[in-house]
Amino acid sequence: MKKVNKTWGVDLFLGIALILFVIFTMSFKVTKNPWEAKDLMPAKELADIINDPKVEKPLIISIGPSGLIKGAIEVGETKESENISKLKQLLSKLKKNKKIVVYCGCCPFKDCPNIRPAFSLLKSMQFENAKLLDLSTNLKVDWIDHNYPMAE
Repeated sequence: MKKVNKTWGVDLFLGIALILFVIFTMSFKVTKNPWEAKDLMPAKELADIINDPKVEKPLIISIGPSGLIKGAIEVGETKESENISKLKQLLSKLKKNKKIVVYCGCCPFKDCPNIRPAFSLLKSMQFENAKLLDLSTNLKVDWIDHNYPMAE
């Protein structure tokens, strides 16, 4: 008499589970960020620019709910369509070579609902010198805790 492997049911279950896991994970669309590493401006670099009276300042735009960096203008959370419209109106008055830095800082980049729509707009409007301020953790950790300049 042939001996039956008693683990065949477990093996079958694990095999099916693995196949379903692969199909499930492949079905998620991978969201590519609209910026590249070269599009990120280190926080210290912007702080140095703000603190140097001899250096031309970029247009600094707050696109989130966090605090206001010195010299920044506030557009509001760009996850909201009315604020994207405000940003588009502001940008439409500028030359394409204008130096622009946008930032949010509400949360880590991976979770931020504001930076992708704002930076996508900058790209679609073909701004040559657009940067995303690298506040990859948040405004407090990456800016305020370093005593970089905030609006008064």
